[in-house]
Amino acid sequence: MGQTFDLTGKVALVTGGNGGIGLGMAQALAKAGARVAIWGTNPDKNARAVETLRAHGEAEGFVCNVADRDEVNATMAATLDRFGRLDGCFANAGVSGRGARSFLDIDPEEWRRVLSVNLDGVYHTYQAALRHMVARAEAGDPGGRLACVSSLASVSGAARNEHYAASKGALNAMTFALAVEFARYGITANAILPGWIATDMTENARDNPKFAQAAGARIPARRWGEPSDFGGIAVYLMSDASAYHTGQLLQIDGGYFRF
Repeated sequence: MGQTFDLTGKVALVTGGNGGIGLGMAQALAKAGARVAIWGTNPDKNARAVETLRAHGEAEGFVCNVADRDEVNATMAATLDRFGRLDGCFANAGVSGRGARSFLDIDPEEWRRVLSVNLDGVYHTYQAALRHMVARAEAGDPGGRLACVSSLASVSGAARNEHYAASKGALNAMTFALAVEFARYGITANAILPGWIATDMTENARDNPKFAQAAGARIPARRWGEPSDFGGIAVYLMSDASAYHTGQLLQIDGGYFRF
């Protein structure tokens, strides 16, 4: 990718980095020279992902449920102890709604389950990362990258999925506010909005021929996205080339939203 996108010496954290979009980003970051930490709740998936990442450089996996604030703080401390610093935090861990159901049928437990991971989890993770980044900036080493994985559901009408849409819309608003508050420390904040991507989370949708065909017909690129399609944006956002790029919603969707 050239010297501009050389991430040698930088450390990146990817939550939910043991599969799907998270692993796609982590692989590209490792190939570009970054040392990579991944967090995930499944130790076996973590181990397999780390084995893949170590083919390109230094990587470590940590078991962490981002919905648990104490667990996040403890895992961030372990991550910093292992790598010594953190230059980029990709808050990708998330869950989908359990089946399409009317808003009238979403019970409080299901509402909280989705928001506790998709919104609260990013809050916990970002706060822990920012404490380190700000302290480092105040000590004379400014800079840092925050990037969350939002969704097109945050900017379109996601009927029967209001809890998921609400969690992702809140991430967009949080991104704007963080970009303004922490710019003085050289820290940027952006949100990545995937379209229809072939991951475990969308497996049920892809297994529904009627839906998969209808969605595919609306994608100008004429294919579903792949986790590897998120490697380039991850490397760019992690690199010095993005130092003046902040407070943005970046759609990676094959043109779906514009069709």
